Parts: sequence; structure tokens; C-alpha cells
Amino acid sequence: MSRRVLVTGAAGFIGYHLSERLLQQGDEVVGLDNLNDYYDVSLKEARLARLQKSKAFRFLKTDLGDRTGVEKIWHEVKPEVVVHLAAQAGVRYSLTHPHAYARSNLEGMLDVLEACRAQKTPHLIFASSSSVYGLNQGMPFSEKDNVDHPISLYAATKKANELMAHSYAHLYGIPCTGLRFFTVYGPWGRPDMAYYKFTQAILAGKEIELFGEGKMRRDFTYVDDIVEGIVRLTKKPAAGNARWDGKKPDPATSPAPYRIYNIGNSEPVELGRFVKAIEVATGKEAKVIMKPVPAGDVMATAAKVDDLGEAVGFRPETSIEDGIKRFVDWYRSYAQV
Repeated sequence: MSRRVLVTGAAGFIGYHLSERLLQQGDEVVGLDNLNDYYDVSLKEARLARLQKSKAFRFLKTDLGDRTGVEKIWHEVKPEVVVHLAAQAGVRYSLTHPHAYARSNLEGMLDVLEACRAQKTPHLIFASSSSVYGLNQGMPFSEKDNVDHPISLYAATKKANELMAHSYAHLYGIPCTGLRFFTVYGPWGRPDMAYYKFTQAILAGKEIELFGEGKMRRDFTYVDDIVEGIVRLTKKPAAGNARWDGKKPDPATSPAPYRIYNIGNSEPVELGRFVKAIEVATGKEAKVIMKPVPAGDVMATAAKVDDLGEAVGFRPETSIEDGIKRFVDWYRSYAQV
């Protein structure tokens, strides 16, 4: 049956792909976005233009910092599912613009939670990040690991979002599902991400900067795999864990209707292989400059996704070579290169 789904950050990379998928399966989608200029607004507008071809899509230009406006939207829309993806993204940007993260990621999350409380929203899904694992080195990262040592403000705000959601699940019974995304990439992606920058530079014959001697590893996850996981979880509201033990607390579950899942490919890729995939897809050789690891970045990420597989019967599996080829094909068309 058709559902009314409210997606925040609908003009963003993941929000666009999710909204498109929900519309294809017959859901009604209300998309919120403030169209900020963190990166090229014309790319966000191009995504929106594609979504607005559907009569089942409604766009509202809204800033989540406008508490009164957010409350009015929730009251009017009465969503059956909320997928909260709007946030100030980027680890390195948080080093120079910290207050943007407090406003978007903390105040924005609070406004969403308050609106869900007021309207008794049946299910809230919200975006967290693999960056919350911070200084953890045990691989693969598990939702059951302690994540109290973030190394960027961005990561700290995402950890805070998880804590805020748990408090509302506990106090008000709002089913809250947090998703830790692992380095998402694909067509219509973000221009601030490495794969986008590298593709642009390689096609233009310019140099690229490769951090950590190319030995840094990332659990790159193709956007369609991320969307598949989200869509399946929209049909599975978080429930309390009756076996939860306060003497041995499981960070991923709770007696309250709260759950955390990793969504990652579970196949960490060295940046050297990543660049090679772009070279193959573009047919051009990269001109590489080696750089040290930037502040706030971790050396490696890898997702344990057994809980996701058990919950919804799905594990991301798109290879980096296949995913990068699809991105490069899209980029050539979009940028007319």
C-alpha cells in the first residue's frame, strides 16, 4: 500500500536516490531541503527537477532550524515514515566551520525529534555515520562496539544524534532507527567527495592528491545498496529488545524502540585500487601527488553488516569497479565531458 514518507535532505545525494526509489514503488514523498550552498546548488536543483516529474512528489524548501515551520509541516503532512537525511556533511569542513554542524546536525535533529513527538510519528529513520567509530581499530566495526572516541566534530554530532534519538525513543516511545553509512558513492553524487574530485581531475588531465600513500582503506558503499537497505528498514520500525541487560548494555539496541545498523559493503578498498578503478573507467592515467593523512580522518573503515542482513535479508555487494564505472558514465553525461 502507498505510504506518505517525509524525506529531509531530499535534494541531497542519498535523499534524491531514496525519494526516486520510493516514488517508483508507489509511495507519496514529501521532500524537505534548504538548498544550502555547501556545494553546487545547480546539482541539487537538477536532482529536484527529476523528482518533480512525479505527481506523487511534493517539495518544500525548508530549513530545519525554523522550529515553527517544521512543526507546521509535520502537522500538515502527518507522515507515516520520516527519513531524516538532512545534515551538514563533511569531516574536513567541520574543522573550519564548526558552528554549521551545531546548527544543522544538533538543532536540526532536535526539531525533527520534537515534531515526531508532537505528531506521534510511527517511525523515524535517521542518518548516522561510520565516522562515529573514531579511534576504534577493531575491524570490522560492529554496532555493538563502544563509540565514545570520535575524532572530528562531524562525528561527534552524529554520535550525539544517536543519543538524542534514544532519549526520545525511551521517553516518548518513538521508534527510532539510526543508520551508520559507510562512504557512499555513485551517480548524482557530492562534488566534495574524493571519487567526484578524482574523476573531474583525471578527465581534465590535472593532478590528484592521494592521502596516506594510497594505503588508507574505505568501505565504499554504492548508493543503490544504501537505498535498498533504507527502503527495507522503512517497513521494519525499531522495537525494544526484551533481552537487553543494563549490566552488559548493548549499544545497538535498547528496551526502548531504538536500533542502530551499519550499512556498508564489508569490503574495505585501498585508495590505490580506488584510483585504479577510476583510471579504468575513464581510460586515463592519474597524475598523483602523495599527501599525509588529514586531521580528523581515520586510516580505515570496514562495516560488520550481519545485523542488517538478519533484520531485512540484504547485504550491500556492489563492487568498487562496477560502482565507479556507473558513476563515471553518469558524470560524462551530466558534465558533457
